[in-house]
Amino acid sequence: MTAAEQGSIGVIGAGAWGTALAQMLASDGSSVPLWAFESVVTDAINRTHENPMFLPGQPLAPTIVGQPDLAEMAQCNLLLVVTPAQFTRHILSELPPFDGTLLLCSKGMEAGTHQLMTEVVRQVQRTARIAVLSGPTFAHEVARGLPAAVTLAAETVEEASVLANRIARPTFRPYASDDMLGAEIGGVVKNVLAIACGVVDGAGLGQNARAALITRGFAEMARYGMTRGARMETLSGLAGFGDLVLTCSSTSSRNFSLGKGLGEGQSAAALMADRRTVAEGAFSAPVLDDDARARGIDMPIVAAVARLIAGTVDVRAVIDDLLARPLKREGWQG
Repeated sequence: MTAAEQGSIGVIGAGAWGTALAQMLASDGSSVPLWAFESVVTDAINRTHENPMFLPGQPLAPTIVGQPDLAEMAQCNLLLVVTPAQFTRHILSELPPFDGTLLLCSKGMEAGTHQLMTEVVRQVQRTARIAVLSGPTFAHEVARGLPAAVTLAAETVEEASVLANRIARPTFRPYASDDMLGAEIGGVVKNVLAIACGVVDGAGLGQNARAALITRGFAEMARYGMTRGARMETLSGLAGFGDLVLTCSSTSSRNFSLGKGLGEGQSAAALMADRRTVAEGAFSAPVLDDDARARGIDMPIVAAVARLIAGTVDVRAVIDDLLARPLKREGWQG
């Protein structure tokens, strides 16, 4: 059965989030082709209707079809791209030229180029239309059908609304926007800040410190986003502040869990080597820090996380440095 016969919406990337999105799309009985890099994943999906590698314990709809052939996915007219940010360029370069819509669901910046995923995709899939999906979502909850709301941003609100109606399900609510830049930046920055909040938890600094870090972290998100041309309504909405609150408050967040390990004194190298799933914030932190410095944007929390990931400083020194910063006027500009 080809992707075209299975349905016009497909998912590229069968990690936890990609699998959860496929399960959400299939909840109304739709056939959903799901491409995975690992053949063991597609085999398991087709044989047992589970993804034990990335979403263990979650039964999957029988209408989800593991697709090992990336070229077949080009027969869909809407593809949700859920590949790790650092692999998106390569994978979409392998996809045949696509004239449908690529809905980008990964959150990250490409190392080396400092490019957001929309910028990467415009270079490798020039005929495709591009949209962004981002918001406060844990994969295991979406897969179970628990309620969630996200931002879906496209070139125009009208286009975003059409896409939102295509992927919306009773417990999955996309809100339309035409601020793709803001939706992307919110997702990138919140991943880095989630690591910082995990450090606060792991180091036992208390709830007051976490609340302060979330608030001042949001100021950094707003400062970076507004400087680059994003809109405050997007950054303070689901794709920005909403996602920040979720991932900075739970060990279900891969980024928070990584930060918690750092706060407890473990090394970033050891923590990341022991992980099957990707904590995107670990890859985005040094890229975001470099880009912010190049643009003259002050992001001390992001810089601190980048130093921790690099292993050039210990947690206590980072905490001392942040607490020793000069007092400033409150606000995203300060």
